[in-house]
Amino acid sequence: MRFAAMFAFALALTGAAQAQVTDATRAANAELARTLPWSDREDEDFAARGFIAAWDQPQIRAADGHVVWDFTAYDFLQGDAPETVNPSLWRHAGLLARAGLFQVTDRVYQVRGFDVSNMTIIVGDTGLILVDPLTSAEVASAALTLARRTLGDRPVRAVIYTHSHVDHFGGVRGVVSAEDMTAGRVEIIAPEGFMEHAVTENVIAGAAMGRRALYQFGAGLAPGPEGQMTSGIGLAISAGAFTLIPPTRTIARTGETLTIDGVHIEFQLTPETEAPAEMNFFLPDLGVLCLAENANAAMHNILTPRGALVRDAKAWADYLTESLRLYGAQSQVMVTSHAWPRFGAERVRDFIASHRDAYKYLHDQTVRLMNAGYTDREIADLVRLPEPLASRWFNRGYYGTMMHNSRAIYQRYMGWYDANPANLNPLPPVEEGVRFVRAMGGAERVLAEGQRAFDEGDYRWAARVLNHLVFADPSDTAARQLLARTHRQMAWQAESGIWRNMYLVAARELEQGPPARGSQVVSVDLVAATPTGYILDLLAVRLNPERLGARSFAFNLVFPERNERFAVTIRNGVLVHERDVTLPDAPTITAARATFLQAMAAGAMRRAVLSGSVRISGDRRSLEGMNEAFDTPDPNFPIVTP
Repeated sequence: MRFAAMFAFALALTGAAQAQVTDATRAANAELARTLPWSDREDEDFAARGFIAAWDQPQIRAADGHVVWDFTAYDFLQGDAPETVNPSLWRHAGLLARAGLFQVTDRVYQVRGFDVSNMTIIVGDTGLILVDPLTSAEVASAALTLARRTLGDRPVRAVIYTHSHVDHFGGVRGVVSAEDMTAGRVEIIAPEGFMEHAVTENVIAGAAMGRRALYQFGAGLAPGPEGQMTSGIGLAISAGAFTLIPPTRTIARTGETLTIDGVHIEFQLTPETEAPAEMNFFLPDLGVLCLAENANAAMHNILTPRGALVRDAKAWADYLTESLRLYGAQSQVMVTSHAWPRFGAERVRDFIASHRDAYKYLHDQTVRLMNAGYTDREIADLVRLPEPLASRWFNRGYYGTMMHNSRAIYQRYMGWYDANPANLNPLPPVEEGVRFVRAMGGAERVLAEGQRAFDEGDYRWAARVLNHLVFADPSDTAARQLLARTHRQMAWQAESGIWRNMYLVAARELEQGPPARGSQVVSVDLVAATPTGYILDLLAVRLNPERLGARSFAFNLVFPERNERFAVTIRNGVLVHERDVTLPDAPTITAARATFLQAMAAGAMRRAVLSGSVRISGDRRSLEGMNEAFDTPDPNFPIVTP
């Protein structure tokens, strides 16, 4: 959703009935505030240090005029935390909102607060090396423009992608032109496996991940004391054009070195940590260590709520141990892909060791309890960081949480099943809800129990009870409203920015229903870079066996401009494809790949064939009706209702 549209949608909801802060929420936030390490003001220093200049306009806009980024959106972050915001999250949000160009150290700068991520700028002998060019081209271009006002109109000599998530490469065409790439004036450097993971991580399950991401990042929630309060590791995701330029050089091993425009760089590969393809690097001549997104101003997610493969918490901790051993003694400054730097050799080493210990403790104690017979839900209620780790601001759960992460570790080792046969074949939510309501004596009694739990501040139980009632009867307005009020109280207590977002989006959808939004516009660069095999896999998971019925199809698929040929069969509810194989008796479809994909996506294959843009040789009648067998996913499927 575009940034401007997001705010317009949120403002349209301001007339909705809002729950008031309860005494239980006030008490919970006050008790947390009492335990926080307020005397530790290191982050306040580090987040402000080296500030040079802010952007001179209140907004960044795209060529069509829509708002890509609004610098005024978080101006409300002044003074003490209001009752509707966890006091720890309020403090953290205020630090993340400090936007502009900052000098980190000699020859190293950062632009922060222009996106969910940072762009780091290294000044070479003749030009600039840009690290992680933000999420979209418009904000990346503005960030570079701001930097050049201080550094001069230096050309970009290289771009480094630290890892394979879009907020660290999506803005690249805002800082590098096609002409620069054609002329070979710019190197693009990335870790081994970058392209595979950058373009495929969300392909197969992209529809579900995209819908869940609206919850995680609070799409449609206006920033404010009752609304969105950052994404935990950054403010929000910019709403411009996502782009991608493939790397010209990949880093294949730890210890590999490069000299770019006079800057010596040593790399450390850290695969299967925060991203499947990720790397840290060290600038030995400057004493600057970049730990990418392996180290943050908050605990990260071992399993992101939007959905992904579970990350390896043990490997994550082990790579930080390696970073400390390889670079700790030489590092004077540490930068990361989100939030602010760390200054001073002792502070850098202390941070790495403490942050490492948090992930190691999380992993080891989850596995210890797992081996003692505890289930994931029990472990989530038991595992807490010890005071020396919990008292460090950067180990707190502004993004990932101990509860969610411990369950992710359990899932990585044991899967979803907790070994109790009562949980082996549970009823689906609607059927369980109906039986739950019946067992409790009917809807009125369930609602009364939900109200009792709400009144007592027992929001976790209230949410479970009322959720059963909503799934048993989604038309029960009283149940939906009380569940929405329950979610808001949990949101206003949440220290995690994304937990707050998820609760608030759930509350909104209980009151307003799912959003009405069109299909997401996919980046042309990402589509072009996606291997055809993955695209055919995407078609395979959209095949609807009921629509297919007993029919079967077989054809050859040829994309001449890519010199690609595939044999495709559809039968038994399964699409199978093989590259460089030909089915001798099957028709052959020949087209430019983009044309074929557009016709499939739009259900316009017949029109494309008649126009000649898609050619079919052989028995074309054997393919009639094939398009009907594929689903087009609804981007707005319900989550908190059946």
